[in-house]
Amino acid sequence: MAWIDGKLCEATERGYRQVRPLARNAKDGSVLVWVPGGEFEMGDGQDSGCPKHRVHVDGYYIGVYCVTNRQYGRFRDEVGGDRFSVVEGKEDHPVVNVSWDDAAGYAKWADCELPTEAQWEKAARGPLGLIYPWGEDWDETKCRNDKNKGSEQTAEVREYPGGTSGYGTYQQSGNVWEWCRDWYGDYDTGGVQRNPTGPQTGSGRVGRGGGWGLDGASIFRGAYRNGYLPGSRGVGQGFRLVRAV
Repeated sequence: MAWIDGKLCEATERGYRQVRPLARNAKDGSVLVWVPGGEFEMGDGQDSGCPKHRVHVDGYYIGVYCVTNRQYGRFRDEVGGDRFSVVEGKEDHPVVNVSWDDAAGYAKWADCELPTEAQWEKAARGPLGLIYPWGEDWDETKCRNDKNKGSEQTAEVREYPGGTSGYGTYQQSGNVWEWCRDWYGDYDTGGVQRNPTGPQTGSGRVGRGGGWGLDGASIFRGAYRNGYLPGSRGVGQGFRLVRAV
């Protein structure tokens, strides 16, 4: 796949054709890609925390990229609060050191939401339900992780194009953990869950995707999940947006 004139395209015998409709969120400029509704298998069964089960989600738009320092800086300038300084040269890196409340506040300001676990995982694993966004096998060159970061930490959100998902999202494996809307807890695996939003309460919110400081292949799977205290802020915690139709 390749980006041509702002459109996600795939190669055919006759050239390139657009494969997914895109939209730009008016409030913050985020580029969003359409993920069609339907049923899919959530969880890959590789550990006890992510058993396989059937889920149906309605169609939605999800951020092609994580929210950047540049975008978050505009948000803080508008809403006020703690001073937020963008490090020169890292304007297009994903914003980090944001709590769940910070991320949810930005999403509300942008007229969007944080993705549910189901929305996040469907986008990450693509139409084929792959283990990693790019395929079934681990490849440390396709995402930012401890094995290829050198002395750096995060990467720009448009780096690692070889690791894009089948829906065209970047870096749903590696670079930063991404906050999801759900409280962290056990899945309801009885029957087909429709637009699940997780437990009603809990002590931790879900983080997905792995981060730049890790190197275990299992952590970068599209189905891998973890829980973090909502008030925690880390150098590897960011987020992306979704918008329902």
